[in-house]
Amino acid sequence: MRIGIFSDVHANVEAMRAVIESMRGDRIDTYMCLGDVVGYGANPNECCAMVRELVEATLLGNHDAAVAGRMDYSYYYDAARQALTWHASILEPTHMEWLRGLPYTHQIGNVGFCHGSPLDPPEYDYIFSTDQAETLTPIYKRLPHVTFIGHSHLCKVFAVAEDGRAEEIHGKTVTLDEHRKYVISVGSVGQPRDYDHRASYTVYDTETRKFEFKRAAYAIEQTALKIFDADLSLNFGKRLFFGV
Repeated sequence: MRIGIFSDVHANVEAMRAVIESMRGDRIDTYMCLGDVVGYGANPNECCAMVRELVEATLLGNHDAAVAGRMDYSYYYDAARQALTWHASILEPTHMEWLRGLPYTHQIGNVGFCHGSPLDPPEYDYIFSTDQAETLTPIYKRLPHVTFIGHSHLCKVFAVAEDGRAEEIHGKTVTLDEHRKYVISVGSVGQPRDYDHRASYTVYDTETRKFEFKRAAYAIEQTALKIFDADLSLNFGKRLFFGV
């Protein structure tokens, strides 16, 4: 099975369209969204509709949880809170109900999916360093062979050993060792932060155990202009050009 996996769309409809178009050539059997369909961008309704039509399952991201009233976001910084409140005010009722029912985790065979760290999914902890990957040691035996996560907006691969050590694996394409366990951060469709402004998504083949990071160029100027014209922080549009 070939799984198309993406995360952190953040209401960027141009980036989501580019990813869908790019994935048409990847021979995908099923699609997974790891959460944060909303937040930051100008098109939450359009992105909810596109994701709902495409994927087998969508997970609850922290921005989704905030917009749907499933978490307290009063501690978020001002601009992020403003975006979440605006999204909650304009989201169509069917999309709001969908967000309210999203799960924290999903699993297909020996492949797991989560928005943040699988150690305690509702806490939305990050995993973008070996130290953070090593926090998974207490649940090592419960982890599937590979767990795909989002949240950090970074493209990272970590191999986790039963003795508690973690190693970062570098490369655009990685064939997973069947005798190790992995946590893979898939980057972001709508708000990349790895200094590559193209939309990020991933493909995993469960038979060959081959994983690949993929990128799709999109009309950043169009996305940014809509953010500038909306009730959103200008920085949410400006940083798209730099991938930060």
